[in-house]
Amino acid sequence: MKILAVADRVTDVLLDPDLGTTTLADIDLIVSCGDLPPEFLTRLKARYDVPLLYVLGNHDLRYGTSPPQGCRCIDRRIVTHRGLRILGLSGSRWYNGNVNQFAETEMAAFIRRLRLSLWWSRGIDLVVTHAPPRHVHDAEDRCHRGFASFNALIEHYRPACLVHGHIHSLFADEAARVTTVNTTRVINSYGYCTFEI
Repeated sequence: MKILAVADRVTDVLLDPDLGTTTLADIDLIVSCGDLPPEFLTRLKARYDVPLLYVLGNHDLRYGTSPPQGCRCIDRRIVTHRGLRILGLSGSRWYNGNVNQFAETEMAAFIRRLRLSLWWSRGIDLVVTHAPPRHVHDAEDRCHRGFASFNALIEHYRPACLVHGHIHSLFADEAARVTTVNTTRVINSYGYCTFEI
């Protein structure tokens, strides 16, 4: 399955109708890792006509009153798409008390509450988050530290991929987006990227 992941930066070239003849012609699914205007997700969904799943970032303030049309929020849910088991976790570490910011203990509690669902689904294949795991692509300032509970999730459930946003990095080489932790590929989707599972 080929997945388009987007986060943090509106990339208008993705809406170009001529792009269909390039590497994005055979996208099966779009995932948004947060901090994008809901209107952009609505346009992506219409442009590619595939399911679009999203989590919320720490700057996503309007989704409650103006959610993206035809898209599905997967925050703290496990959904299945064509046999792929996908878990979504919104938000960043707490730093100023705004929306979608959580203490490490809160995120760990969210994941604990999902244990029965994780058992029932017999694991997960893809985790979609806004923040990264701790010490994997993250930074040391309060806003951009990752969640250690994501490291524990990777260790215990061994998903094929965890894709995140939040960390604004430019990549001259697409391979630099990816860090392998155990057997899980951790992918920074800043701007956009594609990957396969």
